[in-house]
Amino acid sequence: MQLELLNEQGQATAKFDAPDTVFARDYNEALVHQIVVAFQANARLGTRAQLDRAMVKHSTKKPWRQKGTGRARAGMTSSPLWRGGGRIFPNSPDENFTQKVNKKMYRAGMSAILSQLAREGRLAVVESLSVDSPKTKGLAQKFKSMGLDSVLVITDQMADNLIMASRNLANVLIVEPRYADPLALVHYKKVLVTKGAMEQLKEMLS
Repeated sequence: MQLELLNEQGQATAKFDAPDTVFARDYNEALVHQIVVAFQANARLGTRAQLDRAMVKHSTKKPWRQKGTGRARAGMTSSPLWRGGGRIFPNSPDENFTQKVNKKMYRAGMSAILSQLAREGRLAVVESLSVDSPKTKGLAQKFKSMGLDSVLVITDQMADNLIMASRNLANVLIVEPRYADPLALVHYKKVLVTKGAMEQLKEMLS
């Protein structure tokens, strides 16, 4: 698979030979959906909690007498059938949402996403990406000159200036290859990968 090699102005100057094992795989929609959902589920925190009938604040007085009223018998206002009563099956704060995806499936899914991005022209290679100072304005102007408004940058060198300049840009994310996740790959409109990061992706996903 040949990918565009961009210069600092975002212009394609040459072609980069990318490994077919990572960037020329068939798109498996079911597998991609599975690893994206699993990634989101594994990021969830089981912090929500609900009260059962023993935990809600209520009176232990019988609401009305057992017989003779014509209404259904009732013992406590904490009943799940009552407004303000406890839940029958409440959510607990130690709830576990994690989903297991084995390494082979994860690598295949990531490769399928990268291959589809390459076919759609949303993936490109750059020699390197750097800024002279940790100024957000400078990096924003660089991406604007390249015609990019939503970009994920996968780089092998996380320079301090680059990290600090990108922190306040809402539609820019800069990560190392090991931290590239399936959700970010499908979210951003353009993905830029440095040459050094391409070698790391090949080792990780081949």
